[in-house]
Amino acid sequence: MNNKITFDFDFFNNLKEMCFLLNGKGIVKDVNSITIEKMNTSKENLIGKHFTDLIEQTDRNEVQELLNLPIINNTSHELEFRIKYSNYTFITESTIISSRQNNSVLNSFVVISKDLTQQKIKEQELRRFVYVAEHTVNPMQITDLDGKMIYVNPAFVAASGYERDELIGQSPSIFKSGKHSKKFWAKMWNTINSGKTWFGEVENKKKNGEPYHTQLLISPILSEDGKVTGFFGLHRDLSDRRILERQLIHTQKMESIGTLAAGIAHEVGNPLASISAIVQVVQRSTEDEFVKEKLSLVKNQVTRISKIIRDLVDFSRPSNYELKVTDINANIIEAVEITKVGSKAKDIIFSLDLNKEIPSLPLIADQLQQIFVNILLNAVDAINERANKYIQAEIKVKTYISNEEVVIIFSDNGAGIPEGHLTKIFEPFFTTKSEGMGTGLGLWVSYGIIRSFQGDIKVSSKLGEGTSFVITIPIQP
Repeated sequence: MNNKITFDFDFFNNLKEMCFLLNGKGIVKDVNSITIEKMNTSKENLIGKHFTDLIEQTDRNEVQELLNLPIINNTSHELEFRIKYSNYTFITESTIISSRQNNSVLNSFVVISKDLTQQKIKEQELRRFVYVAEHTVNPMQITDLDGKMIYVNPAFVAASGYERDELIGQSPSIFKSGKHSKKFWAKMWNTINSGKTWFGEVENKKKNGEPYHTQLLISPILSEDGKVTGFFGLHRDLSDRRILERQLIHTQKMESIGTLAAGIAHEVGNPLASISAIVQVVQRSTEDEFVKEKLSLVKNQVTRISKIIRDLVDFSRPSNYELKVTDINANIIEAVEITKVGSKAKDIIFSLDLNKEIPSLPLIADQLQQIFVNILLNAVDAINERANKYIQAEIKVKTYISNEEVVIIFSDNGAGIPEGHLTKIFEPFFTTKSEGMGTGLGLWVSYGIIRSFQGDIKVSSKLGEGTSFVITIPIQP
């Protein structure tokens, strides 16, 4: 009984996959219609070619090895390779079926290749998206139609303060700060549910309760038929911008204070001059020692007020950024006097040990004073924050020369700085002070100024004992 089954290769024209009929030597004997259509050619152009000539160069060896195997009837092998013809390249998942008729030498192969090109392209695009999403600094999230989070990237996890497992399946409402109205969110949902992109600024709340300002873009994810299947959210951190805005407002306030100080100097200076003149006249016209003593006290206080006003005006005056020969010790003394004006410094002893051999150097005097005042004010704040209020509060300033450098040391016995913060205090916007008490830019600016003088600034601190800042400026930069 003959069990051999034969069929016409035209049968393969009914398949959606590309099909090739090869002889035992791998020569193409026939192809189906979908192959001709995909390759945009004729059957005659393909018949007679060796099948490996239609394979991408790097994939040929693996295919040729299969064609070289001893042919066993109706055995198959599956593998992926790329078919290349003219300007067309197809990524395929292929099955190579070998057959022979009884023991004759009439051998053949049937190759059935499923085109995975578009699928592989989509997979590659997905891998690229995942890589970008996982490595971008911008927080990203994907939600389903109900608004439940199904994906968050590492940047989102870091920004929110939550772990990934705590976020998946949750609604973004867990970040709700209460700063936006129901109408605000309703408008957002109406926009994205209609298939449109929504863009706006929001204030969210981190896990620890801190506010988190972002510029948020929410885009609907559409299926091939245009239906919304989910939502993609991309955040841009606005924290630095908000800090810069507050710094700008603070700067404007300082400019206003400078203007006000100039006005005060004019409006108060004249009456003070009159009071001082009257005091001197009365001092010369009286012989009463008690009256003279009290008038001397009045004159001293008038002089003190005049100096405070003059120092405020000088400190708030914009820098001209011109290098001038600067007396560093005198600059320190002026900075200390400015710091003493504040009410927080009234119980603090300022100890100065200034080397008289310190040479005057070409520096920008008001920038240098800005550094000194900033460090001194930080020291005052640190002292006021310390737990032990019974130790005499003291700030020490010392100058000396070492290795052709001027060394300036500011030391306080304040609260100290945690070890973990020491590497960050010269970074912009880093501050340990409470909201509204500092911008975190003072030491960053100070570091930049010192570096512009070819100098350096270092810090050492011990929690609960105090902090020291060491500034070095080369005598011959």
